[in-house]
Amino acid sequence: MKVSTKGRYAVRLMLELALHYQREIMPIKSIAQRQEISLKYLEQIIPSLVKANLVQSMRGAQGGYSLLMPPEAITVGQILCAAEGPFIPVECVGQDPVTCRRFKDCVTVQVWQKVKKAVDDVVDSITLADLVEDYNSKVAAYNYTI
Repeated sequence: MKVSTKGRYAVRLMLELALHYQREIMPIKSIAQRQEISLKYLEQIIPSLVKANLVQSMRGAQGGYSLLMPPEAITVGQILCAAEGPFIPVECVGQDPVTCRRFKDCVTVQVWQKVKKAVDDVVDSITLADLVEDYNSKVAAYNYTI
């Protein structure tokens, strides 16, 4: 189980937007440069965030992207789900209704349900505001030690 680069970059993109929340519209080129991510790759990620109503786009010469909600209202779980789809450790846990013929007698399905719940609980408990706070703490610590 691994979060792909698409998911990781989506979180970094959203962190960049959160760092500039209510101050400016961020051109995607600036986000790519600041986060050291390929512009072409970000251009593939951003539509899923727009579709999930996490990000809005502004067209024109001064265009770019901004968050649709405050950073404290957006979780890492929402971002990852928008970028990659829901976290499903095994196929039968993600099915509704479950089509696995062994599901009723399967003891191990409980393990995978608990894994899913634990991961969902963690990523759904961390907001962009939490990441901004962590970022600011790291910047302050770095600047202090120089």
